[in-house]
Amino acid sequence: RIIDVFPPHQQEQIRVMLAGCLEAVLAQQLLPRISGSGRVLALELMVVNSGIRNLIREGKTHQIYSLMETGGDLGMQTMEAACQELVAKNIVTRDEVSFYLSNSQR
Repeated sequence: RIIDVFPPHQQEQIRVMLAGCLEAVLAQQLLPRISGSGRVLALELMVVNSGIRNLIREGKTHQIYSLMETGGDLGMQTMEAACQELVAKNIVTRDEVSFYLSNSQR
């Protein structure tokens, strides 16, 4: 999204700059608990490593999700994985997280 804000002739330069300065990106979603008392955090975390930097520079951002799925040893977690864990622990319902699950898991 950040890259697309810039005119096409500047996007390559912006990709290089963004790849050089990012350290991590996180997204948060508060989901209602099954118990009805309060909400619980679902957290997506991308730690920017050399592989992700290269994908950003090369404009292959559609491949980043795959690296996040396999980057658990670096602390990475997809929103989908976070939601699946909350459902498995019986903290939230599958219906509440259905938006974050891929079509094959709904």
